[in-house]
Amino acid sequence: MPSITSQYLARYRRIGAGEGADDPLPVTGAQRRFALVRSLDTAGRPDLVPMFFAFPRGTVDPARLAAAANRLAALHPVLRARSAVVRGAPVLLPERPDVPMVMVTPAPGEDTAAALRRTLAGWTPQGPSMRMFLARDEAPGGEEVLAIVLDHASCDGQSLARIVGELEAAYAEGPDAEGPSPDETAAELAAYREAVLLQLEAEDRASSPAAMAYWGERLRAVRERAPHRPPSHPVTGAPPSGAAERRVPVREAGVSFPDLLDACRAAAGALYGPGHQVPLGYPWGGRPPGAAQVIGCFLNTVVFPATTSEGPAGDSTAFDWWDDLDRADAPFDAVVHAARAAGSGWTGRLDGLLTVDDTQRRPLLSLGGVTGRETHVDGRPVRGPFAVSVTHGPTLHLRMVWDRAIVDDDRAERAFAALADAVATTPAGAVG
Repeated sequence: MPSITSQYLARYRRIGAGEGADDPLPVTGAQRRFALVRSLDTAGRPDLVPMFFAFPRGTVDPARLAAAANRLAALHPVLRARSAVVRGAPVLLPERPDVPMVMVTPAPGEDTAAALRRTLAGWTPQGPSMRMFLARDEAPGGEEVLAIVLDHASCDGQSLARIVGELEAAYAEGPDAEGPSPDETAAELAAYREAVLLQLEAEDRASSPAAMAYWGERLRAVRERAPHRPPSHPVTGAPPSGAAERRVPVREAGVSFPDLLDACRAAAGALYGPGHQVPLGYPWGGRPPGAAQVIGCFLNTVVFPATTSEGPAGDSTAFDWWDDLDRADAPFDAVVHAARAAGSGWTGRLDGLLTVDDTQRRPLLSLGGVTGRETHVDGRPVRGPFAVSVTHGPTLHLRMVWDRAIVDDDRAERAFAALADAVATTPAGAVG
């Protein structure tokens, strides 16, 4: 039977997509996952990737920044395309570059974080995939916070550093600088299309019968465990999500990725109780060999079936993870299908998500010679019950956010304590 990826490619080719500047672009398995996730969300919410930078008030020239962003969007097709489904095939439709620069005015009693949180809650999926928002604190000595926000279906974490670097360079050139030439635009469009097709070829190869049998058996017992009930202690007027963070001293040998997965398993146990297999996801992968390093969404989401039980899992997590990596290129939708064919009742929703980053891969944005300070705007809606981010740097920065409509704060804070304690007490290993 043809793989899900090969079936997708057949549908894509039937819509008559060619190599013209306005022809629909194919999407990767990672992008198809976001289409699946959105279809499972009754509100149809998009997944957003925001970057927040705080500057001294008056640093950012909005018109100059908008001009710089639109020059980027003119060059990179994924920054000027919108997601669509054409005759059953998810695609990206290229459009004219149009990156909005929205000035956000805090309402009485709001700070810049609250104003941005309110504004981003009104994000409409039909608009541009990249948008910018600037909120200014008018109090003496106040800052302005710039939000650069992308639809996750158009961008993964590997693309953010390039976007920041190119946006900074375009801003330095000034608002009257020329945009990319037609030849440059055509070359970037061809490189993007080729990279996606190479990715799809790799995903098709990774969807072999043996790989699908592996994932079916691996995920057969997985069930979503997120409680389908309102929080036991709702907080009146509180933002829709909670957050907790802790900085852990870094040992010389670091903390391995399997140890971080095991710590997330401990958090899942505190949330859902012992004796379950819950689906946790983490991004993995990169651009396919031979493909240009184009901006886009190429990181696959790999599913880890976390068995919630008392105490650490020992070496079993590491052994299972290494086996999983041999099949990590299998696209998410094919893995879900394999699990369901094997008898799992899993729908494709994740009960938790882990992302790992390095401070060296998170460059700060400098505008007009002023370097912004990266900041967070907590309280925004989150996808799924809980998500953990780990940033390697001078310290190990642990953050967890949770959906207050699913998990109450007391339980979430106990889960975060279990996660942080597991990281702090795990034996040292190589950084994963």
